[in-house]
Amino acid sequence: MRSTLPDKLRRRPTAAVAATVLAACAALSACGAGEDREDSADEARNAVGVTDDTIKIGGHFPLTGVAAPGYSEIPTGHQAYFDYVNANGGVNGRQIEFVVKDDAYNPTNTSSVTNELVLQDEIFGMVGGLGTPTHGAVIDFLNDEQVPDLFVSSGSRQWGETPEEYPYTFGWQPDYVIEGKVIGQYIAENLPKAKVGLFLQDDDLGADGESGVRQFIDDQIVETVSYTPGNTDVAPQIAKLQAAGVDLVVGFNVPSYTALSQLVALKTGFAPQWIYSNVGSDPNLVGSLLANFSEGAVDGGAGLLDGVITTEYMPGADAPDDPWTQLWQKVWDEHGKDGELTNYRIYGMAEAYTFVQALQAAGEDLTRDGIVEALEEAGAEFEGPGFGPFRYSADSHLGLSGLQVVELKGGAGEPLTPVLVTDLGDAAIEEDDSAAGDAPPESGIPEVDAVD
Repeated sequence: MRSTLPDKLRRRPTAAVAATVLAACAALSACGAGEDREDSADEARNAVGVTDDTIKIGGHFPLTGVAAPGYSEIPTGHQAYFDYVNANGGVNGRQIEFVVKDDAYNPTNTSSVTNELVLQDEIFGMVGGLGTPTHGAVIDFLNDEQVPDLFVSSGSRQWGETPEEYPYTFGWQPDYVIEGKVIGQYIAENLPKAKVGLFLQDDDLGADGESGVRQFIDDQIVETVSYTPGNTDVAPQIAKLQAAGVDLVVGFNVPSYTALSQLVALKTGFAPQWIYSNVGSDPNLVGSLLANFSEGAVDGGAGLLDGVITTEYMPGADAPDDPWTQLWQKVWDEHGKDGELTNYRIYGMAEAYTFVQALQAAGEDLTRDGIVEALEEAGAEFEGPGFGPFRYSADSHLGLSGLQVVELKGGAGEPLTPVLVTDLGDAAIEEDDSAAGDAPPESGIPEVDAVD
């Protein structure tokens, strides 16, 4: 297998390993003995979390707190699919053990639970760690410890734009920049006279989305407001948009703030065209949050977001006839716990499906460096429910590349555009549905050859 990791990063020892190596060099007169110790320590690091029978991985998620609605369901989707794979023999004879820690969408907590996962639970890798501000607090630690940091549950470009800086981290969903580009182009072509206001989360979620949108409609944007996660009073932001005469709002925010912004708008009579990014637009969840935040003054229901424009990058629970949704329903029926199949559980299953392909590509001799190299070499060819192909290579660890713009009606998205594929920067936006027609294998488990 070809190594694509920079040598200084791939071989860089952790603090504990470095101390061992230095002590050995001081104690032994032969430098070669010290080098042997370093090689042994590197081999040991590569094998952490892996036995002949198991692979232990971890993830941090907001199981409690303001972001828990919806997002807490994602690891239940992961677990259901891992249980399904384990029941069918695992991967290369190994059962997948998934350790989930609650960080309550608080970066300080994320640092604490990540330390536990890496240093105490001794996981092989982090899979699906959720959140832009939260995962941003641990990306340096994970890469310094040379822990595979796979398929971050966030669309920040930092997970994959600079693999030379973060060689162990990979994104998964379309990044917010390309989503912003697709939304911006749609507005420019279909709503060229709209006075646009931006409603943004005050981190990379908002900043990346804004940068993509502004590539197409910078001259249409008349006001920009942001909120800090945890501060639930968004009345000043909505009032500012309203005062600026905004008639179209683009929101890059999490679901709770979709509900909060809608509630304030209902109270003030502010009725623009709303466009929310994919992460904040689940109609069932937002409807239930609206009912909760309004203390029953607003009846819950998916129809509350009727007319809202958003994006989709894979089929969801509103597409029961899609073969991928049918697979996820089968998995949930067999291995799911409480509740029904939701878009968030589908998200978790889809990430887990990609992870199984990565394990298969890494082969039976599973190592931390090996799975990174396998993703770089073969990941662009991985299949799944995504509408566009993955962008994995030695030069990019970015995830899916395709989306389509949809309008919500009755809880389902009605396409307004074909599948549109693009990349960062000035890469063109092109129609490409070549990946959208892939169906899952009959077994529901991928079959990927190990990378040589």
